[in-house]
Parts: sequence; structure tokens; C-alpha cells
Amino acid sequence: MSNSSNFWYVYIIRDKLNRLYTGISNDVLKRYCAHKEGRGSKFLKGMQPIELVYCSEPLGKIEAAQYEYKIKKLTKKTKEQIILNKTDISQFFK
Repeated sequence: MSNSSNFWYVYIIRDKLNRLYTGISNDVLKRYCAHKEGRGSKFLKGMQPIELVYCSEPLGKIEAAQYEYKIKKLTKKTKEQIILNKTDISQFFK
């Protein structure tokens, strides 16, 4: 999880209600810490504790945004399969 702006990652966070939040970042650890402090997104605000349950391989920014969009459209059951199997999302959408 490099903080290089050349690499982006798709990540999934589980909140205290067992909901899944999907996002992208070029520094997942920094973004996760922001979410934990209630500064990351309105969706996760007040939903502590949270857990980072998935992080993709390094991607380009456009590719990461495309995968984020596709993952957000999936059912929770399918997202759980991605998390459980640590699925390479580039293979998942081919």
C-alpha cells in the first residue's frame, strides 16, 4: 500500500452494522485512518468500529475508479466473495 500517487487501490471497509463501504485511494492507510477519525466519508461517520477488509493490487487511477464503480453495483453477497477469496478484481470483471 504505497503512498505513491502513481498507484491507486480499491479498498473495502466493514462498519459496525456489517455494511460495506468501497473506495479508492493512493494511500490506503492514510485514508483508513481518516475514516477511523470520522473524516473519510459521511457513510462511515459514526459507524465505529470499522475494519479494512479488502485492498486491491496497485492500479492506475482510472482503472481503480472503474473497479470502484463496478464493485459498488455488486450485491453484498458478491462483495463478500471478493473479500473472502481476496479476489484479484481485474480477473473478476473480465
